[in-house]
Amino acid sequence: MEYIKEFEKIIEEQLARVERMKASNEFVDFKAIDKIIIGIIDGDGIGPVIVAEAKRVLQELLKDELASCKIELRTIDGLTIENRIAKNATVPEDVLAEIKKCHILLKGPTTTPSKADNLPNIESANVTLRRELDLFANVRPVSIPEKNIDWVFYRENTEGEYALGSRGVEISKDISIDFKVTTTGGTERIAKAAFEYAKANGNKNVSIVTKANIMKKTDGKFLDLCYQVAKDYPDIKVDDWYVDIMAANLVNEQIRSGFNVFILPNLYGDIITDEAAQIQGGVGTAGSANVGARYAMFEAIHGSAPRMVAEGIADYANPSSILKASEMMLRHIGYADKADELSAALNFAKDHTHMTGDASGETAAAFAHCVLSQL
Repeated sequence: MEYIKEFEKIIEEQLARVERMKASNEFVDFKAIDKIIIGIIDGDGIGPVIVAEAKRVLQELLKDELASCKIELRTIDGLTIENRIAKNATVPEDVLAEIKKCHILLKGPTTTPSKADNLPNIESANVTLRRELDLFANVRPVSIPEKNIDWVFYRENTEGEYALGSRGVEISKDISIDFKVTTTGGTERIAKAAFEYAKANGNKNVSIVTKANIMKKTDGKFLDLCYQVAKDYPDIKVDDWYVDIMAANLVNEQIRSGFNVFILPNLYGDIITDEAAQIQGGVGTAGSANVGARYAMFEAIHGSAPRMVAEGIADYANPSSILKASEMMLRHIGYADKADELSAALNFAKDHTHMTGDASGETAAAFAHCVLSQL
């Protein structure tokens, strides 16, 4: 049967991916690079609006490095929904080739067509880029000092349900099957990244989030491997939770301040980090890092907000998320002092602007101007 052949092909591809993972574990040393190339991708919807403001802020923060050619901000065109549909490609080959010439990406949100959109079945650009660039760690910090919340989420980025999100099989009109992937190498490297962060930041507590009581082969493997990695970090307290109770724990004011670092498989990480961002003040306030050995991509965690574009209020989108991602990017490439300066300016702007996401508040440009006033 045709679907059995497709399943065999999927297994062969995943086994090959496992072998590639084993050979690609050497991380880039940014101090040794003569010129760091940062690719700037506008994205769709409100993406061009907020990315323009992030670029304006980075040009001010990094003006000396740009002038001396230590850093280059390079615009990457073509990752728009219109171009992707025209070429019937999640990430067109020419665009991917330009992306791979960069060391780092700062990316605006991109649109993924849903079944109801009556558009080609194009996969999420994010999913494709994470896979093509092997960006295995999605790192999302959430900080609310007044509530004693200091969370950092390490979401596995290349496996789980999303690895084969567009490759499910419709066996008949009565049944469809999707796939979930968990590998030893994929789990061990996200666990190690989380524990290394916890160790470097004062042996913070680590919580593993799964549904291992139900998904015994995949989540069960993920949980067991995380505990195996934990043995190398005896000074760090480790516990584990099911994803449904963790969703409740994040809004439980009696215990939530006791959590620090989280390790999650892909789908659960996507959901839980959006909840955490909402507690912080909304998904528009949170940035994220997608980190691999060779490449890294930094982005807002929200979508492209086509509704705002349709209503003519895209200019009122809050750029906090992409600016927070910019801060994380600066830390990643070794510019902690610049990141600290941006963080302080962001906190000032949040307190001195009124962002509502519509014409009753201030524009993205006004928010960025407030940030720039503090640099």
